[in-house]
Amino acid sequence: MNFLRRVCFIFVPLLMLSLSSVSAAERPNILLILVDDLKPAFGCYGDPVARTPNIDSLAARGMRFDLAYCNQAVCAPSRFTLMLGSHSTSTGLYGLGSQLRQIVPDAVTLPQYFAQHGGYRTESLGKVFHIGHGNHGDPRSFSVPHFHDKVIEYLEPASTEGGKLTREEAYFTNQQLDRIKSLPRGAAYESPDVADIKYADGRVAAETMLRLKAAQQRRKQEGTPFFIVAGFARPHLPFSAPQKYWDLYDPSQLPLPQFEELPANAPPVAGKRGGEITNYSPVPVERNAQFSEELKRQLIHGYYASMSFVDAQIGKVLTELDQLKLTDETIVVLWGDHGFHLGDLGIWTKHTNYEQANRIPLLIAAPGVTRPGSSTKQLAESVDLFPTLAELAGLPAPTVPQPIDGVSLVPVLKNPEARVRDHAYHAYPKQKLGRAIRTERYRLVEWRPSNNPTAPAVYELYDYQTDPLETRNLAADHPDVIKTLKQKLANYPRPRPRNQRPVKKKAAPRSK
Repeated sequence: MNFLRRVCFIFVPLLMLSLSSVSAAERPNILLILVDDLKPAFGCYGDPVARTPNIDSLAARGMRFDLAYCNQAVCAPSRFTLMLGSHSTSTGLYGLGSQLRQIVPDAVTLPQYFAQHGGYRTESLGKVFHIGHGNHGDPRSFSVPHFHDKVIEYLEPASTEGGKLTREEAYFTNQQLDRIKSLPRGAAYESPDVADIKYADGRVAAETMLRLKAAQQRRKQEGTPFFIVAGFARPHLPFSAPQKYWDLYDPSQLPLPQFEELPANAPPVAGKRGGEITNYSPVPVERNAQFSEELKRQLIHGYYASMSFVDAQIGKVLTELDQLKLTDETIVVLWGDHGFHLGDLGIWTKHTNYEQANRIPLLIAAPGVTRPGSSTKQLAESVDLFPTLAELAGLPAPTVPQPIDGVSLVPVLKNPEARVRDHAYHAYPKQKLGRAIRTERYRLVEWRPSNNPTAPAVYELYDYQTDPLETRNLAADHPDVIKTLKQKLANYPRPRPRNQRPVKKKAAPRSK
């Protein structure tokens, strides 16, 4: 009998034993795999050209969420929502440089909760919290020091004008942040013929395998369960990956964007041109510059090659889990921090409220709970993982200083047809704050001035049944749909201002 079944057996018979009576040795391990900028563009999600056999194999072990969404399409805030179970609009943590312990000093993060209530040893490797742009991670969240490695990485001197500090390297290493624009741009892609371990993700995979071996011995000797978070950087730019992963693809066969204009009738605040992509060469720096077809193909090729590279690293970790005979007692989650625009709507990277930036991959393999190879259309959010993992591990429902905005997905893991919410929520701040409701068919986005939440709003509405490419804002055409979705949005608390310390209080989980 595996660990998850044993935990369920303990609780089901009339709840005869309390939650606290379950020993650490009876709890499942947790392996949480985080991937930067990973959109659901691999085989198990129906992409016909993606070469992602290891992620596809993980999906075959458990449940695939087809409609999972991040809560903000920016690296640092998205990772805060995962680790806190709180929307950015509940905490005020909207920015790349937002400081967790300055804004929510008493927060209890997901790994902290598992250490405090389940006796877990918690460890982190690679990109977990966003480190850079003035942020330094959160050492308080883990039992041992973080295993840090690079996000921006080059091996070829030509990629950095002969080894110079580039703009994005400076951002991610907290160097010269006051003079970024004076630094050279790094290459958008490179493909040296090198071993995987020459890049950070290869090193993170190798170290994670060592940590799993040590964790197995610790569990045998001490009964201590592990909570290991392994964070991989690719396919975040630059698309730096060994040549063999580029060789998996014929660039002429890769999908080019089908629609490259901003949606008709959309408010100007919703659109995006330029941004992060312009910090890389040879991308044009002019805001409305046209990309050549050759450049588009190179960027898309680089994204897919990087995705296959990280898939191989995840495969090594999962193989080690199998060889250590830990698979049947370990919950494995794969989560992407947000999606990624590859030229659709004429947008590259993320930082929007549109579908390609906000839809994420979410795979959960919970032995004894999830049916292998299952999938669901349940709307899911990043904030849901905190209460979901707590319930799977037999921990009390989290009551912590920060609000828990997520709901447990365990009923869905047991039955893909079960429903625990009828929409997902996300937000993105620009000159105005855009808050969004995504149902199975529609997305409503409300744009309102951040400093004046009672000011008149403008709206976007997209129908993914009739217009999956978001070619036209339909807000003026469907007043009844707008009314219904506005009522859902009105149930959420007023958004917190950016980086303002919230009132210290405990909040119970909010039903959806």
